[in-house]
Amino acid sequence: MSLSGKLETDVELKASAQQFHEVLCSRPHHISNVSPSKIQGVQLHQGEWGKEGSVIICNYIHDGKAKVSKEQVEKIDPVNNSVTYKVIEGDLLNEYKSFKITVQVTPKGTGSVSHWTYEYEKLHPGISHPETLLQFAAELSKEIDSHLTSAK
Repeated sequence: MSLSGKLETDVELKASAQQFHEVLCSRPHHISNVSPSKIQGVQLHQGEWGKEGSVIICNYIHDGKAKVSKEQVEKIDPVNNSVTYKVIEGDLLNEYKSFKITVQVTPKGTGSVSHWTYEYEKLHPGISHPETLLQFAAELSKEIDSHLTSAK
């Protein structure tokens, strides 16, 4: 049984690909204002907002529990509206040896589609796949989208 896994989901958005990407990449510290029930806060630990190599600390609520994730911005692709975060500390690493989050936003019609990919390696076979965390990301996407499209 393989301990490595990959989960993906798509979320239809009304906001443009550039708007959504800009929030996730350059303004993640604003997400707690948009979705305080999910994201308690995002702080810049090292580097600059929207720059590769920067480190952010995200305080979030998942499955009813307060959790923390320290993530390094591994790759930013402004042409393809994608950003990749590598989890380097925090609650996820209690169950996973490695955890990487990639979000790519593609224009579609008048809106866009956010494609979330989780690549991970579980510490042991008893750890479940992070399906509820992927659902969390989908719900968060919809809340950010709603904020971006209603603010106009």
